[in-house]
Amino acid sequence: MAVAPATGWHTRQVTDRAEVAAFLRTDRLYAAYALGDLDSSVRRRAAWGMAYDQEGRPRGLAMQHLGLPPQPLFLMGDPEACREVLATEVRPRYAFVQARHDLATAFDDLYRVDLPASLLRMVVDRDSFRPYAGGGAVRLGPADIGDLNRLYQLGLGGGFPASILEDGVYYGVRVGGRLVAAAGTHVINPSEGIAVVGNVLTHVDHRGQGHAKAATSGVTVELLARVSDVALNVYADNDSAIAAYLRLGYREYCRLGEWVAYRRAGGWDLIRPLRAALRWSLPRADR
Repeated sequence: MAVAPATGWHTRQVTDRAEVAAFLRTDRLYAAYALGDLDSSVRRRAAWGMAYDQEGRPRGLAMQHLGLPPQPLFLMGDPEACREVLATEVRPRYAFVQARHDLATAFDDLYRVDLPASLLRMVVDRDSFRPYAGGGAVRLGPADIGDLNRLYQLGLGGGFPASILEDGVYYGVRVGGRLVAAAGTHVINPSEGIAVVGNVLTHVDHRGQGHAKAATSGVTVELLARVSDVALNVYADNDSAIAAYLRLGYREYCRLGEWVAYRRAGGWDLIRPLRAALRWSLPRADR
């Protein structure tokens, strides 16, 4: 049942794929992750809410991945409309937010935030892509999952399953038989013509030699054979990675903020210092 706040926005939870997709397509390169999730199992494990103006036009959307916190939270549209969705329909208590910087006003009175960061959304298409000819990157398969998890330093039960190398596209570079760099995919949705590159990482002892560029190029070649647009996120202060992506033909599309957010009401404020003390770090990879 729709909720009509005093502001005049009407909000409700949405399950209809066509309605969600139509709104996401109004800025498809910004919504690349969400469009990628539309035809995957993730959509069944997410809560979607939308806000409508007094004429019934959709103006804001929030999508929360369900599961263990922090729950990824995506926002799109008018900040005031998104704020109403967060107030009424999509209410994670502990969330990991990536959104345009102006959308911070959608949650700043509802959440306390930690660990702010700035990202670039970069995109490439078949016309602008310039593949990297060198580097020796090769496609990774399920047998490489142990090496991949060691590169990402994922252990203690936190490693990726071998299925990611079957369902996604991963390329890596080996030196002396050791996997020293890799790049992969977050989402691929051929029906929406979109894919997202992620998990780009080079071992600290082998940086500055073009390995990440070679792996990213290999992934991008395969993705552009299946979709029209490929996106990725990169930290705004990672000058070397940005330069490498520019040489591959990627361009900056928009700037994003990244926050860990805690709902202001409830017990999360009380346990936040404990969670911060117990947090363990992974090697910083491009998102």
